[in-house]
Amino acid sequence: MTTLTLERDLAPMNHTPSLLPPRAVMERAFANKDAEFDGVFYVAVRTTGIFCRPSCPSRPLPENTEFLGTIPECLDAGYRPCKRCHPLEAGGKPPEWVAALMAKVEAAPGTVPDAADLAALNVTPERARRWFQQHYGMSFSAWCRGQRLAQAFTRLKEGGSVDDAIFDSAYESHSGFRDAFARTFGEAPGRARADDELKPVVLDLFESPIGPLLAGANEDGLCLLEFSDRRMLPSNLKTLQKLFGTAVVPGRNRWLDQIRRELGEYFDGTRKRFDTPVLSRGTDFQKKVWTELMRIPHGTTLSYDELALRIGQPTAQRAVARANGMNRICIVIPCHRVIGKDGSLTGYGGGVWRKRLLIELERSGKFPGAASSDSPEAGGTSKP
Repeated sequence: MTTLTLERDLAPMNHTPSLLPPRAVMERAFANKDAEFDGVFYVAVRTTGIFCRPSCPSRPLPENTEFLGTIPECLDAGYRPCKRCHPLEAGGKPPEWVAALMAKVEAAPGTVPDAADLAALNVTPERARRWFQQHYGMSFSAWCRGQRLAQAFTRLKEGGSVDDAIFDSAYESHSGFRDAFARTFGEAPGRARADDELKPVVLDLFESPIGPLLAGANEDGLCLLEFSDRRMLPSNLKTLQKLFGTAVVPGRNRWLDQIRRELGEYFDGTRKRFDTPVLSRGTDFQKKVWTELMRIPHGTTLSYDELALRIGQPTAQRAVARANGMNRICIVIPCHRVIGKDGSLTGYGGGVWRKRLLIELERSGKFPGAASSDSPEAGGTSKP
């Protein structure tokens, strides 16, 4: 692809303006460095071309600022992210109350935080349910239950007895544990311990510069990598459970640890290929498309027409596009590298703005507008 065409690919895109709070509210939030508004709006500084989170410690003059609702709007308007508050990272970190809840459950899987625990963090049960549903595809109570049972499953696979698993996961009765285990994994605990074919998919949420990623892997490799705000995430989790015929529960394993490390290197611009094994189950046609996607070199793009030609089905552009959209392992299986015949970016399940950033990252080794290491950290004319 020519440089001219690639530049056209990365040209600013139109977005529907987001609904913003009243300007007086935004000015007050920015003046007070109110972190509660992080992600609600962004502050763009015209004099330096930088955009910030509301909690940013920089102090630009009010007349030099404008307020925008989304990261794509900021980038498309030509602003680059502030190096002090790192607005691109804001969506990748779970809120402090979520981190506190996770730590509590992981430290004592048998203890599910109750309404009083949530109230101490100024969190309602509905807010907790909604956050975990959005980011993990399950309610908070289901996440707690899955965390508890995943620990029990690991204990059994490591050679522990059923009594060990019950004790470690703090179940009060054998019957309660056996019933919950069988409902989740489809087998009794004793049989599961000896069944080498039983390989649940465990889920973990990763931070990234362009938003949180939900990853899933069994003991053979990576099965899922999706932006947690993707609309298809709930249906993809159900499809994953059906394709692998197993439970999908929160947890950690060696492949999740490896892909977390490799993604960090990728976003730093130092990794061009992934070594984590992938398990991309689908139809024969889908697997053919996904295999070809992984042959597109880092830093380059390919049209849907060219992709159809490469798999030997030149008239199957629409089917290729559908298979591209059904990819459940983003970035590693690089569906973002496929563009329109005219060089346009077209659709992307994670959002066209993310597609634009990923292509630019791979082309240049950094995100669009990233300032050099010797440039000022944040923009605007500071008040005396």
